[in-house]
Amino acid sequence: MTPAGSGLRRTLGLGDAVVVGLGSMIGAGIFAALAPAARAAGSGLLLALAVAAVVAYCNAMSSARLAVRYPASGGTYVYGRERLGEFWGFLAGWAFIVGKTASCAAMALTVGVYVWPEQSHVVAVAAVVALTAVNYGGIQKSAWLTRVIVAVVLAVLASVVVVCLGSGRADAGRLDVGLSGGTGGVLQAAGLLFFAFAGYARIATLGEEVRDPRRTIARAIPLALGLTLAVYGCVAVAVLSVLGPVGLGQATAPLADAVRAAGLPGLAPVVRVGAAVAALGSLLALILGVSRTTLAMARDGHLPRALAAVHPRFRVPHRAELAVGAVVAVVAATVDVRGAIGFSSFGVLAYYAVANASAWTLDSSRMSRVVPALGLTGCAVLAFSLPAVSVVVGVGVLAVGVVTYGVRGQQVSR
Repeated sequence: MTPAGSGLRRTLGLGDAVVVGLGSMIGAGIFAALAPAARAAGSGLLLALAVAAVVAYCNAMSSARLAVRYPASGGTYVYGRERLGEFWGFLAGWAFIVGKTASCAAMALTVGVYVWPEQSHVVAVAAVVALTAVNYGGIQKSAWLTRVIVAVVLAVLASVVVVCLGSGRADAGRLDVGLSGGTGGVLQAAGLLFFAFAGYARIATLGEEVRDPRRTIARAIPLALGLTLAVYGCVAVAVLSVLGPVGLGQATAPLADAVRAAGLPGLAPVVRVGAAVAALGSLLALILGVSRTTLAMARDGHLPRALAAVHPRFRVPHRAELAVGAVVAVVAATVDVRGAIGFSSFGVLAYYAVANASAWTLDSSRMSRVVPALGLTGCAVLAFSLPAVSVVVGVGVLAVGVVTYGVRGQQVSR
């Protein structure tokens, strides 16, 4: 139970929750993940997108069902703890915090690379500090800024789609779905593209700040995911029709390269600005999600209990937010983590595997278990289809979490 006076303020309605989900998903992932996914899948890119969407849908439905039952901060950390036991909740929270902290730093550096490449680390740290300050001021300020960011990014993506499909360079023949990358390539691409879908959990992690959470969260998660899939599908078709799978796989800035190839190079700087704004939106939502999971784990003593403090005026987990912001700033200032997509995907897929296993226990009927079973299987397959380095690092990080849990258990028993 949350101690009296330490709960967060329920201020988010359905529209706010959907916007937070969109801001988490329609971010830098669509600007960054298409090229490596195309290199892996080749002509099977659209098929890989569909596979990623199916797994994301199963995860979203499982998360929504669980969020209705447990409308508290922490997301799958809480679900795993309540449905499977303390260890599985801890493992989910550990995977989420470590993986998403790396993602925060990657998004911050993406902002720096697009805004001022020569001083990318400085810009990255400034972005982290600024968005941590916004989150510190209350969830409504974060939701308002997310609305602005989502509007800008959607406008940029719509421009890319219109320019590409309306140009004479678009060729429907480049959309032929095949398996030039093989089944393994399609699955690896789906795992990479999952990085761009993974933000819908942010709605569930904010469960303690949503009005009427049982109704709002159950509607907001599928709405946000459906809108995101529609946007991603349009962008992928538009870019593929101009660049083709080979050209897309070789692109350093896929959407900017696509508008240049479509005959409108003047739009490329606008796309770069859109990518920077999208990365800011992702970073804002990531800091929100990681700090709330940190809050939940601190309440249970898995992290220092001081991080469970809630600001008396703004009703936000201010110490958790400051701690997360500080760690991300240090990482962004010292390490280049722009290649963290694979590692982040592994951690998040492990997180959702626990969510699906938790949802499996909600109902014993066969029909109710189809979605979580499919989601759990999909998470496992995609996680181990990622590049070998991502899998090895991901397994290593989870192993460190297991050891940490065991050490803490021994200390408690003593």
